Amino acid sequence: MSEQPLVSIITLNWNTTAVTCEFLTSIKEQNTYKNIEVIVVDNASDQDPTIAIQSIFTSAKIIRNKKNLGFSAGNNIGIKAACGKYLFIVNNDTEFTPQLIESLLNVFQHNTDAGIVCPKFHYYFNKGVIEYAGYRPVNIFTGRNGMIGNGENDKGQYDTLSKTNYAHGGAMMVSRTAIENVGLLPELFFLYYEELDWSVKFKKKGYSIYFQPQALIYHKESMSTGKANPLKTFYLTRNRILFMRRNMPVHGFSVFVIYFILFTVPKNSLVFLLKRQTKHLKSFWKGIWWHFNHRITFQ
Repeated sequence: MSEQPLVSIITLNWNTTAVTCEFLTSIKEQNTYKNIEVIVVDNASDQDPTIAIQSIFTSAKIIRNKKNLGFSAGNNIGIKAACGKYLFIVNNDTEFTPQLIESLLNVFQHNTDAGIVCPKFHYYFNKGVIEYAGYRPVNIFTGRNGMIGNGENDKGQYDTLSKTNYAHGGAMMVSRTAIENVGLLPELFFLYYEELDWSVKFKKKGYSIYFQPQALIYHKESMSTGKANPLKTFYLTRNRILFMRRNMPVHGFSVFVIYFILFTVPKNSLVFLLKRQTKHLKSFWKGIWWHFNHRITFQ
């Protein structure tokens, strides 16, 4: 690009300061785009990460929340504090590669309908293997969707710029103009499914979600919540239903509810029982009952 608009890099930290410092180090070492500001929103970590973060990235703007606001509200704090024309909302468990920001910006430059642009994801601990090359639509029966290319060796089979169904919340560049038209991340979700819901809102406003294969990011995956824990079970269950309630027509949601009652509930309950995962079982049912009593929480 002939001129470099300011890009605000926004990331969350929650009791993973070492991971955040590794992320910031990758920006210093790998980022080739100079006009950036870095905003770290700390979601009430047990220990103040300020000194550690500033020892790596002295110009980083650090915002400490008084409580854990979750993914959406935490990032919204960062969005409100950002000054950039473009905002790169990115997980702290990722690492940059050269030309990452330039490649994402290039899509906005040449596609006026672009609202969100996401890079290709490789697994950090298995480089060369794709995690994300776009998203498939959410299945009307299961309320779940898959990532295109997931688990495949990257042989260039997805190296064409394309529109995709949803943004990947782990790394998504958004134009400020689009956010002003669409609104902030939906805070009701707290964790999981929020970027899918946000993507639907973008598309309803006439924007497109793009997958940019020339931009590559490495993802360490679930460093804050862990790959399997009761908190994840609760929010995945709760928000799976919530997403379908908010975004499916009546007949579509009815199909989902029937499938969920007849297949998902007995299957998941049985699996948790057989594995003696009583905490997961409790979280699964609490995620369901939240829709009848919003005072129910994970705790």
